[in-house]
Amino acid sequence: MPAADLEVRGLSAGYGRTTVLEDVSLSVPAGGRLSILGRNGMGKTTLLATLMGLTRHHGGSIRIGGRDATSLGTQARAQAGLGLVPQTREIFKGLSVEENLFVGLKERPRSAIEEAYALFPRLAERRRNLGSQLSGGEQQMLATARTLLGRPSILMLDEPLEGLAPVICDMLMEAFTRLAASGAMTILFVEQRLESALAFAENVIILERGRIAWSGTSTKLRAQGEVLERYLGVGGLH
Repeated sequence: MPAADLEVRGLSAGYGRTTVLEDVSLSVPAGGRLSILGRNGMGKTTLLATLMGLTRHHGGSIRIGGRDATSLGTQARAQAGLGLVPQTREIFKGLSVEENLFVGLKERPRSAIEEAYALFPRLAERRRNLGSQLSGGEQQMLATARTLLGRPSILMLDEPLEGLAPVICDMLMEAFTRLAASGAMTILFVEQRLESALAFAENVIILERGRIAWSGTSTKLRAQGEVLERYLGVGGLH
């Protein structure tokens, strides 16, 4: 399905009675990119999980392509176009690469798997290997490719570069940039690697204790050393 815009207004959510997100509002146009920054534990993963319908909703609204998705369950949100690549990857380690990809096809023909192999040639080389036999980078490629095979209109990436070697990070960022440049989907990018996040998206938000503490362009953020220090613990960028 084509890229869709995302509108979030006054969103509050959490786990059980605990509120993690408070009054979060953001807007991403169809085909746009948004990097979501913040220290560990500030609500980034919870934000993506909430958009996916995996937390308890306390208030606010979520609209996907103009459609109110606030009351939809997780499966219905996926059908509406949301796709999440979780930080935990959640591949099936007892299945082969190819079998994992079949799971992501939904109702598409088996031949569509070639799209995953075109994006990540390394997966084609390892197609018969079990998920447990893959490196961390290969598992990330597999988790991403499996989600993409469902053709989401909004792709959410939760720290896809965490713990990976620089060469693998470069390969993944190249793939993400190509996807974004195609305009085929809207992308929300949660990442601790500040340079990668700022290079990827023109627009940025910083979460602090479940609230948006700062929003603006990546160019503006680069020039605000006091913001980088206060919210991200970074003295400055070169």
